[in-house]
Formats: sequence, C-alpha cells, structure tokens
Amino acid sequence: MSDLAGGFRYLLAGQRWVFGHGRWLGIGLLPGLVSLVLYAGALIGLGFGADDLVAWLTPFADDWGSPWLAVFRGFLTVLLFGFGLFLAVVTFTAVTLLIGQPFYESLSEQVDRDQGGDVPESGLTLWQELWVSARDSLRLLGRVVLYGVLLFAFGFIPVIGQTVVPAVGFCVSGYFLTQELTSVALMRRRVELPGQLALLRSRRMLALGFGVPLVLAFLVPLVAVFLMPGAVAGATLMVRDLTADPDTEPDAEPDASRDAAPYADGARPRVPEGFGPPPAGYGPPAGPPAGRVNGG
Repeated sequence: MSDLAGGFRYLLAGQRWVFGHGRWLGIGLLPGLVSLVLYAGALIGLGFGADDLVAWLTPFADDWGSPWLAVFRGFLTVLLFGFGLFLAVVTFTAVTLLIGQPFYESLSEQVDRDQGGDVPESGLTLWQELWVSARDSLRLLGRVVLYGVLLFAFGFIPVIGQTVVPAVGFCVSGYFLTQELTSVALMRRRVELPGQLALLRSRRMLALGFGVPLVLAFLVPLVAVFLMPGAVAGATLMVRDLTADPDTEPDAEPDASRDAAPYADGARPRVPEGFGPPPAGYGPPAGPPAGRVNGG
C-alpha cells in the first residue's frame, strides 16, 4: 500500500510543480489540446457509427426476433465503444507525447534542473527521438491491443465482465500510462524500452499508484489536457528517485519545490545496471558493489 500512496504523491508533486511554474504549464498544454481534438473527433465518429459497424459484423443475427436482436447488438455496441474508449485512454498519452516531444522534453529537463544535479541528455537529435518514441509506442500498442482483446472477450462473462474486467482494465491502462510518461525522463537517461519495463515491473504498485488515478481523471473531458504537463513533471520526479540509488525509497514524500543545488559530495545520480547505458559521465559511485540491479 505504501507504494500505491507513493505513486499518487508523485502525481500530486508533479501537478504542484507545473502550477508553480506557470510558463511551463502553458507550454505543456499545447500538445494535449491538439490530441484532444483528434481523439474527440474519432470517438464521436465511433459513437455515431458503432451500431452500423456491429450490424455489419453480425449478419447472422439479422433474422433474430425482438427483443433479442436489439439486446444482442446493443450490448455489442456498448462493448465496442468501451473498447474504443479503452484504446483512446491508453494511447492518448503516447500520441500526445509524440506530438509534443520537444515541449515535454524541455519540461522534463527543467524539472531535473530545478531539483538540482546534472541534467541527463539523450544525445539524440529531435528526429531520432521522435523515431524512438514512435517505435516504442507501436511496440507497446501491440501489448495494449492484446490486453484489450482479452478484456473485451472476458467482458461477456456475467458478473465478472461487469466488475473484475473494468478494474483490471483500469490497472492495465494505468501501468502503460505510467510507462509512457516515465519514458520521457528515462530516454534522456538512455534507458531503452526493455529497461523501462523492467524498472516499472520492479515497482509495479508504485506505477499503478501513479497511473490509475490519472486514468480515472482522464475519463473526464478536458481533464487529461490540463493534467498532462504535471503528469510529465511527476513522472520525472519519480524517475529521479528510481535511478538515483538502488536503496532509495521512492515512496517517500517527493519534494517538488526545493531549491536547485549540486549534490553535496559531487556525486552524480546512479543509473542501475540492466536498465540501459548511463548518460555520458555517469557511473556507479564508489562504495556499493558493482553488478547490483534495482529490484533484482
């Protein structure tokens, strides 16, 4: 439970940071507004065309009598729209991050700079970062679609389909939402997608505590747009703690307002082995034995 609460505290800390830095809040809103318009148009189109699509997919039911035909197709229409909404939630962040890559990259750097210490850089050009972001998003989309299809199928099971399946769906959405948001700061630390997923698996409850409340908030129109900048900031604060020291307790209260200051002993944050090569100049400090993997 402490990790769940810790993830939520990172989310709140990120929101406090952006609302305390109004300029970055304004910059971070632009990509979300563009994505919102695109997704709203897609969902409206699905809402108007879902019944026709269901009728086209179920020609075998054309001869069914009333009320079974209406009940069957109405149920499938609701499930289809729910599946579309599920995909919209889990892909909204990926599309928004892709559209706003330069904006969120700068925002994440500013959070690192504000918190003190060196600011990691990916060493990639903008186009390379866009390519990596798009490639990783497509790889994750395959996993998300697989989970979505399974949950869609389990939705037909009475009782479980209306209780357990939605709860699992929110957890799946929250986990992958956290991955997308932390990828901004982790990519600057040169942690590749397999390392990102391994890092979050080692603190799964922390990821859920951060992502699930965000997914629930994203169900309210316009909320996603206003929370995205703070979500990126909060994910950066989380990444700082997860990669700073293997013994760091990230469920401790994050400080999003402390003054920027170099590390007292001049040491730089440590990136645990197994999560990708560290940025230039980074390396394990003297003391802990080499080869230790966070969460391993």
